[in-house]
Amino acid sequence: MDRKSFFADKIVWLDAHRPASKRASLTKQGVAAAAAGTVDRSFSDRDLFELLFHNCTAEKMPAGRHLFLQEDRSDRVFGLIDGSVEISIYSIDGQKLVANVETAPNIIGEIGALDGGLRTATAICRTDCIIVSLERQQLLRRIEDSPLLARSMLRLVCRRVRWVSESLGDQAFLNIEARLAKRLLLLDHILADPAGWIAISQSEIGEFLGATRESVNKLLTGWRSRSLIDVRRGHIKVTNARVLRKLAADDDDTF
Repeated sequence: MDRKSFFADKIVWLDAHRPASKRASLTKQGVAAAAAGTVDRSFSDRDLFELLFHNCTAEKMPAGRHLFLQEDRSDRVFGLIDGSVEISIYSIDGQKLVANVETAPNIIGEIGALDGGLRTATAICRTDCIIVSLERQQLLRRIEDSPLLARSMLRLVCRRVRWVSESLGDQAFLNIEARLAKRLLLLDHILADPAGWIAISQSEIGEFLGATRESVNKLLTGWRSRSLIDVRRGHIKVTNARVLRKLAADDDDTF
């Protein structure tokens, strides 16, 4: 399969995995929603992705490639078609906090592209990725031309703000055990392979929590002895999600 056909197949995948009843023209859907003055509640994140990046050319990026760096000029918004991207924040002295891992299909870097400010985080491909993108001026023109896209982007930004607020609350009010349990459950949901293994090191988990590898290792060792997780080199598997959910709620009466 040549490069052009490979990317075309990935774009087709976005539409092929939607129910047949929802494969109608997005343009017609946008006009109808604009006329009604509302956003159709059935308009999904994948619909938004397709409407935003319609006719964009996909590009294959290897693991380790940066989409942007913290404090870069925000001149582009990215769409993740395949793979996963790590979003991280760095302190002045180089300490790293992993804010999130984005999986496909997803929109990345929309905040900076919307307001034109500097990037507040670094985005790097965790795996080989397939990416589409729009320059900032293209993004703004598409938003101006489509009330449906504008409202959908507002909903996306609001969801991001809620995520940040929740993360700040977790960091401030949950102990490290609760935060680790919550993070593992999230990673299990988005990154686990068919056998349930999450490809991540204890150092990387520490970067998610703003904690040392030693403190993470101590908790994981205890959880492994209680059969809550299993561990092998560079991988973790959740084996008792029910108890981890109780720990994530900071429940002192778990045992």
